[in-house]
Parts: sequence; C-alpha cells; structure tokens
Amino acid sequence: MVKVEKFSTASFDVDPQRSFTPLCPDELPVAKGDQIAQELNAQAHFACYRLLSKECHPAKAPWIANSPDEIMTPVGGDYPDLDLKWPAHCVVGSEGNRLIPGLPDETDYDLLIEKGTDPLKHPYGSCYYDLGEHESTGLIEWLDKRQIKAVIVGGLATDYCVKTTVVQLCQAGFHVIVNLAACRGVSAETTATACEKMRSAGAELITDSGKLEQL
Repeated sequence: MVKVEKFSTASFDVDPQRSFTPLCPDELPVAKGDQIAQELNAQAHFACYRLLSKECHPAKAPWIANSPDEIMTPVGGDYPDLDLKWPAHCVVGSEGNRLIPGLPDETDYDLLIEKGTDPLKHPYGSCYYDLGEHESTGLIEWLDKRQIKAVIVGGLATDYCVKTTVVQLCQAGFHVIVNLAACRGVSAETTATACEKMRSAGAELITDSGKLEQL
C-alpha cells in the first residue's frame, strides 16, 4: 500500500448520473447505480479536492441506437471517434443528465469535466475528449498543477467509464485507488475483467472507503 496524504489527494466521482441507474430505466441502467452516493461522499473526506465528470450528450448523434437490436453494434462509417451504438443517455437538460440523489450540487465540486458534447465523439474516460486520447479534457493538467499524487475513484460504470478513466490516470503517473463500494458495473463478467485491467495498469482496488483509514 502507498501512503495517502490528504493534501496531495483528490477524490473523483466519475459519471454518477441518473442515466446509468434504475432511475432512468430506458437509458443505460446499472443495477444499484443510484446507491453509491454515500461511499462517494465518504471517500471525499480523505482528499483535499473533489472532482466530477459528467457525460453531456446531444439529443442526436450517429452513435445513438434506433432500436434495441442496434445497441452495442459497431457505428460504422467514417467516424474514428465512435465505436459502438448506445441508447440515448445523459442528454443535456434531461433527467438522465442529473447527478444521482445524495451528491453535492455540481457547483460545489472543485472541478467539473463535461465530455461527449460533440455528436461525433463518444469517449469513456474522463481524461480525453476522444477515443484516440489526443484531446485532453484538462483533468491531468489540473491535477499536476496542484501537485496531486493520488486519486480516489468511484462512479459509473465500473467496466466502462471508471475503468477507462482509471487506466488513463495510471498512465499519467498518478497513484489511483478504486473504491469498489462507490462503483457499480454492468455485469459481473465485464466488471471482473475491468478490475484486472485496472490492477494491471497499477491501480489499487479497495472494498470500501473504510480501507482508506489504513492508507
């Protein structure tokens, strides 16, 4: 275990939005995704900054599936920053774009990253606006400027946006701690695979925020 000191640690809430919970069952609901606020709030006590990322999508985009059969099929065409089709979700101004109950207001966070605003781009990680990871969101630079060494991560979903964000942060040189109690995944199989990828990237996985007392 690496010693975590509050003055050089940030807590990161990755996409804890209603679209990814049973509160919006017609979008991309993850089982119990609306039940992670308490753990996200708890982990924030161990950090000097609290950060938030949100997917903020347009209502129309080439990646939006027109039928259930299209979901998770390739977008196709000349779209280098799009991979799969998904149901419309996290549309700006919609219920799904809102944070899950129990979290602070967006304005109370120290940094807000909004991603996916471009209809021709559908990133998963919070560090880059594009799948090719060429266009920075400014997150890494923001953390570096404040001499942050460790980032505690929770959010939705474990096997997509959380995983990608964690790997990106690890590659940028941060010590990343994944609070599994503050995450929920789409399926047990893909979540297990994501956990292995995060560990392989150098992340430390803990069962809940209580383990942070030991760090």
